Amino acid sequence: MLQDFLTYLFWPNPGNATYTSPKAVVLLIICLTMIVTSFGLKYWRRRLQNPVTRKLTSSWPGSFLWFGIVGLLMVISRAEGISFLSMRVLWLIWLIVLLLVIVLQIKLFRMRHYEKLPAQKREEDPREKYLPRKKKH
Repeated sequence: MLQDFLTYLFWPNPGNATYTSPKAVVLLIICLTMIVTSFGLKYWRRRLQNPVTRKLTSSWPGSFLWFGIVGLLMVISRAEGISFLSMRVLWLIWLIVLLLVIVLQIKLFRMRHYEKLPAQKREEDPREKYLPRKKKH
């Protein structure tokens, strides 16, 4: 049973998949959406006013772009029948790394995100001019 599962995951050329198969179409749409989203995130980041948010989201567009490109490469290699690049285990690794990156980014964002509040004006105390001050040397 375990051997069958490992053979299923690591088989170098797991069969013919075409560009018109539903799995391939869904994966193509997901990967292309990730690539387009990366450009949208880049545009969104340029318009941000908060420098902390801008810094914390700096890796998001690049991550989306690379995950989209790698996924697109794997879909194409599966449809074209390229051995070893179309193994199912690569999709499993891709998915695990994607989930780890998302969890890490959410955790970092929650830990480090803050907004700088505007400084409040100090009220002038009328007694202050009568209080003693430090001597200047």
